[in-house]
Amino acid sequence: MTKKKEKKSISSFSILFIILILLTVASWIFSGQTFAPTFLSGGTEEVSSVVGASVSDLVMSPFNGFRDAIDICVFILILGGFLNIITKTGALEAGIQHIVRKLKGNELILIPILMILFSIGGSTYGMAEETIPFYSLLAVTMVASGFDIIVSIGTVMLGAGAGVIGSTVNPFATGVAMDALKSVGIIPNTGIVLGIGFTLWLATTAYCIFCVMSYAREVKAEKGSTILSLQEQEDMEKHFARTDSQTIEFTGKHKAILSVFAFSFAIMVITLIPWGSFNIHLFDGWTSLLTGESFGDWYFGDLAMWFFLSSLVVSLIQGFSEREIIATFIDGVKDILSVVLIIVVARGASVIMQVTHLDLFILDRAANLLQGLSPILFVIGAYVLYLFLSFLIPSTSGLAYVSIPVMGALANNIGLNPNVMIMIFTAGCGLVNLITPTSGVVMGGLEISKVNYSTWTRFMMKPLIIIGVSNLLILIAAMLFL
Repeated sequence: MTKKKEKKSISSFSILFIILILLTVASWIFSGQTFAPTFLSGGTEEVSSVVGASVSDLVMSPFNGFRDAIDICVFILILGGFLNIITKTGALEAGIQHIVRKLKGNELILIPILMILFSIGGSTYGMAEETIPFYSLLAVTMVASGFDIIVSIGTVMLGAGAGVIGSTVNPFATGVAMDALKSVGIIPNTGIVLGIGFTLWLATTAYCIFCVMSYAREVKAEKGSTILSLQEQEDMEKHFARTDSQTIEFTGKHKAILSVFAFSFAIMVITLIPWGSFNIHLFDGWTSLLTGESFGDWYFGDLAMWFFLSSLVVSLIQGFSEREIIATFIDGVKDILSVVLIIVVARGASVIMQVTHLDLFILDRAANLLQGLSPILFVIGAYVLYLFLSFLIPSTSGLAYVSIPVMGALANNIGLNPNVMIMIFTAGCGLVNLITPTSGVVMGGLEISKVNYSTWTRFMMKPLIIIGVSNLLILIAAMLFL
């Protein structure tokens, strides 16, 4: 019976390639359908139409997706090398055992602490790809604490995801959206955006913590309550379980290595916060020594080289030889290569949408349908639209530039608040990106955790509905009263 179930499961790669094929077929079906970019861009372009994707568009979409995501891919590969070096030192396992011993009987406290930290990262700088290394790290900790792998995935994905839903100063969501709104002559109100964002963040983070803690408590009390299949439980034991007989002494060298580890991630957070937008110039100039960019302007390329340097520092503390450093680093890169390939194929979906103009076609048709609706129906319709668009275009910044000039202008023209539209966009994107197979973060995180996509969607069924309804209530209230 177990073998039969295994045969029916479908890999992340197969799901993504099926989506690429379906998008290609959709472009053929709607080929020649016209839409009006004059409405989209303020009347500066002529009417355009959907273009059917060619066979070469389909074949080359993963490569073009890789070209679009090269900075993210390099960052993740370097992280893989860095984490393998940390792992080989034994410091991480010794530190985890130390924490579990200290928290004996109080392991649940880890969940709200970590989820709040992840959600702050999501709200302030759109923490997404940066969460990739934490899936394997937390998996070992949570399993050692008596939980299952779903708890570690939920802690990371729902933590950071709740933050993105309630984006406040997130430069890749609210920042890009406000800039896109300015492009059509509408000046956004930062106070309204921050207020709604904080409300969404608070409500969503609180529920997500409750959701993960409730499940974790059940699993710890009764292992049979796990939703993992037998195969997934075996994989969890094989890859993430540790036995008490493997107790490692937590030495001073381990503490030094983990200090470098923590410092490396702290710098990552600091460098991604857009300090300039808050009129804070503390880091200007002197922090550009390493990469040529000051803290606040770093991106994935800068971070990749930062973690590469951190790998060398850790290796020197441990006393690795030159050959050990290279071999260990390359092994780590190989271990995480499958995640990079998933991100590459996932980005291919966005490439096909852009090449065929399916994204603009869908947006134009939806915008026409939303005109004339009451404020309540307008918010619900716009939210549903972003759920659909985010499935096809999981990049928040890319979707903001395409859609906000349309949807913000539409809301403004019919007498509604365009600032609320920005938060409808971030909430819709954030919700879908918790489960969409076109998200490299979702599929990559599940790949690392050895959990099937179907298992994760089953776990997320109820949370998605509750989060979605609570988001809508907040957004409708904002549209009615602001």
